[in-house]
Amino acid sequence: QVQLVESGGGLVQAGGSLRLSCAASGNIFNFDAIGWYRQAPGKQRELVATRASGGSTNYADSVKGRFTISRDNARNTVYLQMNSLEPEDTGVYYCNARRSIWYYWGQGTQVTVSS
Repeated sequence: QVQLVESGGGLVQAGGSLRLSCAASGNIFNFDAIGWYRQAPGKQRELVATRASGGSTNYADSVKGRFTISRDNARNTVYLQMNSLEPEDTGVYYCNARRSIWYYWGQGTQVTVSS
């Protein structure tokens, strides 16, 4: 059973930074892709950033140049470094991993950016 555990969320002022972590129970090399989604109140869940097993990355236009996804293979952990945060970045951030047709989700971590 795959488990994804997020951490690192919190309250930050606009312009600040946070780093989210997603610790996977298995070897992250086994995933075809792993990344982050977010859901703001009253809105649909949306992709933030993903990283494929081959190393390619994909970012939402709204976070390009501000957010960076990376991974530590030895720790089976994926990170999301978030800089220049904006109030529009507020939401619950979920770690997501995909293996073949299977998708796995973490429980989410709250990020709140105050203006």
